[in-house]
Parts: sequence; C-alpha cells; structure tokens
Amino acid sequence: MTPPVQIGAAAAAASAASSGASSGASTAPDEAGIPKAPPRDYLPLLLVPLVALLALPLVGSPSTWVTLTVAGLAMGLIVFIIASGLTLVFGLMDVLNFGHGVFIALGAFVATSVLAPMAGLTENPSMAVNLVAVFAAMVVAMAVAGAVGYAFERLIVKPVYGQHLKQILITMGGMIIGEELIKAVWGPDQIPLPLPQGLKGAWFFGDAAIEKYRVIAVVVGLVVFAAMLWVLARTKVGLLIRAGVQDREMVESLGYRIHRLFIGVFVAGSALAGLGGVMWGLYQQGVVPQMGAQVNVLIFIVIIIGGLGSTTGCFLGALLVGLMANYTGFLAPKVALFSNILLMVMVLLWRPQGLYPVARR
Repeated sequence: MTPPVQIGAAAAAASAASSGASSGASTAPDEAGIPKAPPRDYLPLLLVPLVALLALPLVGSPSTWVTLTVAGLAMGLIVFIIASGLTLVFGLMDVLNFGHGVFIALGAFVATSVLAPMAGLTENPSMAVNLVAVFAAMVVAMAVAGAVGYAFERLIVKPVYGQHLKQILITMGGMIIGEELIKAVWGPDQIPLPLPQGLKGAWFFGDAAIEKYRVIAVVVGLVVFAAMLWVLARTKVGLLIRAGVQDREMVESLGYRIHRLFIGVFVAGSALAGLGGVMWGLYQQGVVPQMGAQVNVLIFIVIIIGGLGSTTGCFLGALLVGLMANYTGFLAPKVALFSNILLMVMVLLWRPQGLYPVARR
C-alpha cells in the first residue's frame, strides 16, 4: 500500500502541473502558502460555436449548413484522434516525434488486411454487423501500432531525449524507413479501403443529409477525448504521469519508475495514431504509404493552434480546422486550399502561444 505522504507529494506536483498546463497562467500562493489554481479560461471554447454561427448566413440554406457542420465536426474529430497521440507524447514527454505519420499509415494498412477476409461482415447491410468488423480492425491496428511504437521509442527516440533538433531529424528518418517497410509488405500502390455496406449512405432530416460514417466518427472522437481527460485527471496513473512531468526526480525518489510510465505514454500515443489511421483511411476510402506524411502538416497545424501539448487545445483546434475546411470548401473552393494556414495565423495573432498554452513550454 502506498504511504499517504507519497500520494500527497505526487498529488501536489500533479496539481501544479495540471493547473499550469490547462491555462498557462502563473499561480499565486494563498495565506497558507498553498498555490491557488488559476481561473479557468472559457473564451476559446466559444470559438467553435462562433465559427458555426458566422457561417450560417453565408451558407444561406439551414439544411446545407447542418450537413456542412456535421461533416466538419466529423472531419475535425478524426483529425483529433490522429493528432491526440502526438499531443500526448509532446505534452507529457517533451518529444517532437515527426515520425508520427508512420503509425497512421501502419494502422490504415493493418485495417485493410484485417477487413479483407471479413467480407461476410463488411458486405452485410446491418450497421451493427459492420461495426463489429470495423472495431476489430481498430483493435488490431492499435495493437500493431502500439507494438511498433514501443520499438520506435526504444531504438530511435530514447537516445535523443531532451534534444529537439536531433529528435526532428531522427524521427523524420524513422518515418522514411517506416514508409519503405510498409511498401515492402503491402506494396507501393494505393489500396482501397471502402466503407462497409451498412455505413454507406446518409440519414435525412428534412433536406439535411448526414452521412452515417461521419456520425460514427463523431462518436468515436468524443469517446477518445473523454477517455484521455478521464485518465489524465481522474486516475492514479494520470496523476503520476503529470507529477512526473512537473518534477520527475521527486516522483522517482518516492519509488515510482516514471520512465516506464513515459514509455507507456509513447505506446498509447502510437496506438491512437493507428486508430486515427483506420478512421482516416475509411474517410478517404483508400490508403497509400505516404498518407501519414501527407497528414503530418495538418496535425502540426492543429497542435500549434491548440497550444503545444494541450489535449483540450488540440480538440478545439481540430474542430476549428474541420469546420473551416468544409465551410470554405463550399463557399470559396480556392480559399479552402490554404484555409487551415489562414486559421492558424488568425489564432496566433490573437494568442501567440495557442488557445491553451502549456506554461512550462
């Protein structure tokens, strides 16, 4: 049983890390000398509904606006799933992993191999049967991406902890090698990843059409976001991880092997990238070895908008990117090509460190 003093010390460090990471504001001690948590910053939370409401008069038709909004939210939540793993790794481990894209592509290609022999399930018109096949592919993809992520961390990332420039160079090299290995296993050509029969089509609410798969993507994205917040804020593992980020030496002096927890964080981040790869592959209905590198730019835009290392900021940034891409694609297709860059510039002009900057960065 863990002594109360150890739990108390870890909790104190984690509390400081959590409060600093959530808003980036400094804390002032009260009369008893205990730091007070900074006031919560709710202003960025209003950006998503504000963007949606501003787009309504521009789009004109309410039914079209509903269709675009749901499509944008679905795209944003898929991007969040992809980016959440990288946000987790950078926010908790201070590792710039530019090889994150290889886990995205790996998850997507594993899904093609898992779904190929399950034609009886994917061609069934029942959505419930289709979801069994899709969730099986997700579980296998996460397991494979997590296992490869463990090897990636041990062999490539471990020697360059604390050296950001070397991290960028070596992880980019790892991604190139990973892409070539994917080509050696699955080939260099595009492989189709069609939606199962029951997930095709849309539900109609009046004149508004909402695609079935986009609703599934919204649900999965919200579940991932809620699970991440719960683990980091409400579990002992999350407490120790956040305490280790704030004061690693203190946590290790209490007898906890924080390096093992950090390895687990990297594996979890890789698994989430694999899950995101499956979702993105089904969204595009096809996979190529370079898909991870192609999505990398979008991922870093989301992370920069949200504030480097912030889970909530990443969530909001992904939603904003998804909505902006769909609205501009409908209203001004030429602007859609650089709408995400424009969004990032506008956010950084307002908050140079992102929506929810992490204090220690």
